[in-house]
Amino acid sequence: MSSTMIISMLGGLGLFLYGMKLMGEGIEKVAGSKMKTILEWCTKNRLIGVIVGTIFTAIIQSSSAATVMVVSFVNSGLMNLMQAVGVIMGANIGTTVTAQIVAFDLDSIAPIFVITGVVMIMFFKNETVNKVGEVLFGFGALFLGMSLMKNSMADIKDSVTVMKMISSLKNPLVAILVGLVITTILQSSSASVGILVTMAGSGLVELPMCFYVILGCNIGACTSAVLVGLTGKKDAKRAALIHLMFNIIGSIIMLLILLPFGGYVEHWINAISADPKRAVANTHTIFKVFQVIILFPFAGWIVKLTQWLVPGEDKQKEKYELKYISLDSAVSPAIAMIEVTNEIKRMGEIANYNLERSMEALMKGNKDIINEVFEREHEVDFLSRKITDFLVKINQMLPVSETKNIAGYYHVVSDIERIGDHAENIAEFAQTKLNESIEFSKVGAEELQHMFDVMNKEVKLALEAFTERNEEHLKEIMDLEDEVDDLEKQLQRNHVRRMSKNECSPKAAIFSDLISNFERVSDHATNIAFATFREEEYI
Repeated sequence: MSSTMIISMLGGLGLFLYGMKLMGEGIEKVAGSKMKTILEWCTKNRLIGVIVGTIFTAIIQSSSAATVMVVSFVNSGLMNLMQAVGVIMGANIGTTVTAQIVAFDLDSIAPIFVITGVVMIMFFKNETVNKVGEVLFGFGALFLGMSLMKNSMADIKDSVTVMKMISSLKNPLVAILVGLVITTILQSSSASVGILVTMAGSGLVELPMCFYVILGCNIGACTSAVLVGLTGKKDAKRAALIHLMFNIIGSIIMLLILLPFGGYVEHWINAISADPKRAVANTHTIFKVFQVIILFPFAGWIVKLTQWLVPGEDKQKEKYELKYISLDSAVSPAIAMIEVTNEIKRMGEIANYNLERSMEALMKGNKDIINEVFEREHEVDFLSRKITDFLVKINQMLPVSETKNIAGYYHVVSDIERIGDHAENIAEFAQTKLNESIEFSKVGAEELQHMFDVMNKEVKLALEAFTERNEEHLKEIMDLEDEVDDLEKQLQRNHVRRMSKNECSPKAAIFSDLISNFERVSDHATNIAFATFREEEYI
């Protein structure tokens, strides 16, 4: 085997893997904002989870990546184990689509996809068009890589050494081990089976060999999820273990069938399609569907077994913790954005609740609530630091065109943290009011409560606009901010008039400070609402 042949085959392999990666990532970018909706579908029941897992993995072209996402979801608390098991099973079916695509002879039109993709990437400024261009370029590159590999493999039959190595795959255990090792290295069973399809099309491997290599590929596909699960919480470890157990148990069942009845299975698959490439692709699909049919009724038992193998609950390592994001796990940019959005939403809800409690403390003069507000402010500060760290991390993962979203998120975290600070300020005023026995006039107290209610409504709408990307709220938010601004001016004038008429105590000067804090909270709420739409609107 000449060096030219080796270089050509490795180059083809590199182009094939890069094309698959680019196509999967491109589709993921296009569908990234819809992933939360997809996730919500998974929570319906396990069967829907299987369907969603199948479709989702067929789109991103990797069961390893899909399962890593599921493990991350479980680790973040976005999905429980019973929901995860259905998605994991579906992911194992969806990963077979790649082999089915590769089995088509599209070498002659692959350059059309490549040039179309290049034009869309280089000559259009629209981000969606660029992402679709990446998908098309990746699709074309995948088939060009296959063509290179196929051409170089045509001469491999003349190499006695290589053919001797390939003949060792007739041993089922060797074939399983080879499939496991290759898939572990490539971190994608779709890629390794795709290569196997190309080899079958070149006549280098026979179908019975492929049976066992595919079983090894299925087990090797678990490596990525297991590695991510090791750094996560106990439920994340259990989710990774579900993926591993599904593939090991499924492979053992298939092995017990193939050893005595392999000839019958081969005859049946060849009857479906005599094309060697299609036969390998069909084998991969049939094996996976069969495993899901056999193991789906026992999903509950599999979950219970993982809970037995990984017993106990997570210990509380520190007083405050992140609920949705993990700084240690490696997730795709789209999933990272979902995680950080949920964590920012949680931070906003905590800050808003603290705001409401601080007002309650002010009106009731309750010392316990005041202390509660001070304590909860520490949690808001903790979340601000940790979320900012996570944003720095994922900012390095995103393309330049998408970093503007991260810039908006930085501002949102900062604005929520400032709202938390104002809640603390209000609690301090409540403490001053309590310690110095300050009383507001009845009218003054009613004015404060009214302005707070308007401002608080704006904060809630702003957080909703951010998390749901709902531009319809922006007009109402701007109207509420204008109302808060008008109220600040009106209340300041009313307070000065009451002071001049001795209708309230001189000590009630904190009234003016309170309405100034309310107005600033309103400004921060407006910033939050506009953060993901128009960055130039920041106040």
